[in-house]
Amino acid sequence: MAFDIEMIKDNYAQLEKRITLAKNLLNRPLTSSEKILYAHLWDKKPSQSFKRGEDYVNFAPDRIACQDATAQMALLQFMQAGKTKAAVPTTVHCDHLIQAKEGAAADLKSANSSSAEVFNFLESVSNKYGIGLWKPGAGIIHQVVLENYAFPGGMMIGTDSHTVNAGGLGMVAIGVGGADAVDVMAGMPWELKFPKMIGVKLTGKLNGWTAPKDVILKVAGILTVKGGTGAIIEYFGPGAESMSCTGKGTICNMGAEVGATTSTFGYDTSMERYLRATGRDDVADAANQVKEHLTADPEVYAEPEKYFDQVIEINLDTLMPHINGPFTPDLATPVDQMSERAIEGEWPLKVEWGLIGSCTNSSYEDLSRAASIAQQAVDKKLVTKAEFGINPGSEQVRFTAERDGLLNIFEDLNAKIFTNACGPCIGQWDRAGADKAEKNSIIHSFNRNFSKRADGNPNTHAFVASPEMVAAVAISGRLDFNPMTDSLLNEEGESVMLDAPQGIELPPKGFDVEDNGYLAPEADGSAVNVVVKEDSERLQLLTPFNPWDGQNLMNAKLLLKAFGKCTTDHISMAGPWLRYRGHLDNISNNCFIGAVNAFNEKTNFVKNQLTGEYGGVPDVQRAYKAEGIPTIVVGDHNYGEGSSREHAAMEPRHLGVKVVLVKSFARIHETNLKKQGMLGITFANENDYDLIQEDDVFNFIDLASFAPGKAITIEVEHTDGSKDTISANHTYNAQQIEWYKEGSALNLIKKQNSVS
Repeated sequence: MAFDIEMIKDNYAQLEKRITLAKNLLNRPLTSSEKILYAHLWDKKPSQSFKRGEDYVNFAPDRIACQDATAQMALLQFMQAGKTKAAVPTTVHCDHLIQAKEGAAADLKSANSSSAEVFNFLESVSNKYGIGLWKPGAGIIHQVVLENYAFPGGMMIGTDSHTVNAGGLGMVAIGVGGADAVDVMAGMPWELKFPKMIGVKLTGKLNGWTAPKDVILKVAGILTVKGGTGAIIEYFGPGAESMSCTGKGTICNMGAEVGATTSTFGYDTSMERYLRATGRDDVADAANQVKEHLTADPEVYAEPEKYFDQVIEINLDTLMPHINGPFTPDLATPVDQMSERAIEGEWPLKVEWGLIGSCTNSSYEDLSRAASIAQQAVDKKLVTKAEFGINPGSEQVRFTAERDGLLNIFEDLNAKIFTNACGPCIGQWDRAGADKAEKNSIIHSFNRNFSKRADGNPNTHAFVASPEMVAAVAISGRLDFNPMTDSLLNEEGESVMLDAPQGIELPPKGFDVEDNGYLAPEADGSAVNVVVKEDSERLQLLTPFNPWDGQNLMNAKLLLKAFGKCTTDHISMAGPWLRYRGHLDNISNNCFIGAVNAFNEKTNFVKNQLTGEYGGVPDVQRAYKAEGIPTIVVGDHNYGEGSSREHAAMEPRHLGVKVVLVKSFARIHETNLKKQGMLGITFANENDYDLIQEDDVFNFIDLASFAPGKAITIEVEHTDGSKDTISANHTYNAQQIEWYKEGSALNLIKKQNSVS
């Protein structure tokens, strides 16, 4: 039986009525995504037609999922909200704070020791507020959600950008910052700009070496890392229907890498098979009763150009396997072109590690397809040239894969089976020799490959591919190996080729597990005491940010002008810094240390205008804060790309940065800035970025009249006495301006609760 089955049945009971109202309002057929959105309006009843990409809309999500690194700050904020219990079903998943080093057993033991304080905090606060907890080792949040909570036609938010993985089961699942989750946990509406719609029509059928991963690797190459911003990507067509549910999840998961609000598929028989295989016959039965409402109206898929803002068509019959990277997930290369590209880019051809897993590709099917390649290496007496690491997606997947002999195959190749956790995907990898910063290549089935992300080495060239392609390339030890055309020499000097992978969609004997790692909360948590020690290095109770004084912001100094890509990894690194995710002051010591200074192209080296000397960004900013001097950060396009981590907004806010002025924002980060009371604005003329000089001072001369749709005028004073006046745009609506006035959205929630 599924979790929260009565909530799911209630959803379906209301579905037809709400969709009919929406169709009458819009006077046209609806996409699958639109049906879910209109069925989850906060006021329960569609009463107006919303403009895509323009109107802010209040929604009522069905549930919330949080991973342990982001849950700390989310729950620390919720503790201030004045509520006794989470208003919607919520879970916390302990998957980020486990470092991959020696192997599953040793690494889990080490994490339970080193992060005991954090895990105990998460368990106690979850118990107190009626939140389900998945213990360390239970699995990666998005695989666990797919196995237990995702349901067709539902809406979920999660404090991780790859929450979108649940689109593989027909949800609209969206990554958010912790403050957004707090709104919903506190029983308030969740606000989102009504997304645009991108349709991806899949024809043909995957075959040979081509996998679902290759679909999203191809789409990433088409849309780039910002092409999906503000849009939902909806996949459809015979190619979509022919894929497994977990394959669909892989595609949706990596939609975060093109900036999409989320991605989804309409309900079909592969989803029904997965629901039944994971013990949710009740959900499958309920979904089948309303299945016509769990996908788009037939007219939409028949003439997609009429109903989507953009349509992409991919023929799976001819789609080539891809390898994307390095340093960005949208640099897409068909495998048959890799040799030429690698030589042009001077990418190291020797591959040192092959890593399989992450929330993107750690299902039973993924492991089975990669294992079929690994078994060939054993059978054909090949000597594997690269090291292997495997992260199963959940304890259920691991237990079942071990029972069926899949993990033994990898172990025959001397692979390390790491914990059911994120591990190297989010920088939790103690890789031997990474500190030497040598130029090298690795290949993995993860979603992101930013500089330093996996092992902290800026010279590691990380490439993204399907699990089976990772296995093949790792066995060959060469980045330019094409398993469809190239042969390998085995131990006996024979030339052999790898056959195409064979996968198993669902385990023939069914899934099994002894202990799935779930802890249900106490029915009444009022007596639970949540302890945060004053001298803790890992946890810190939050102090509310100060409200805006209503005045113009004058004499703000430039802290940093970021050059090129400035992701959330650049603003607030993960890896070893994950240990401080619950302590705002300590983690603020990593603020912007990965961002490249446009004036010297160095990281963590900016000018202190008070002394004229150069220093680390956090140190310089703390000096400005001590003197009460406001500061501004300037950035390029798609600023804040990547993770949903709100620390990338909270750290600058905590240290005294007042404004972030960029060419364009990634969606989640822009919202996080707004939620934390920051001023996030964009150049009206993006060429004005070039006007900003190292010693500039900024005067926001009409901020006092801050209003929706009204541009902000900035006077930029240069050291030679000259001035430039530039204009900046913003997307704040009236509600968001109230957040700014109060100092943060959380301050407003507390104020409203104290009044009520």
